[in-house]
Amino acid sequence: NKEEIELISINNATKEELMTLPGIGESKAKDIIDYRTKNGPFKKLEDLKNIPGIGENVYNNLKENITL
Repeated sequence: NKEEIELISINNATKEELMTLPGIGESKAKDIIDYRTKNGPFKKLEDLKNIPGIGENVYNNLKENITL
């Protein structure tokens, strides 16, 4: 029986919740929150790659764990 992963909402998560994602430390978590504060909610998961320091590799490592 496969353990169910709780998805983290990139539009609603707190900094602490974002920091549970692989490759996301305190500064990237803050950048995600700053981005959505300035630009409004993420429209698609790939928009995370607009944040400096979140490239293809980081995105691929966490995309299974996130939702809008």
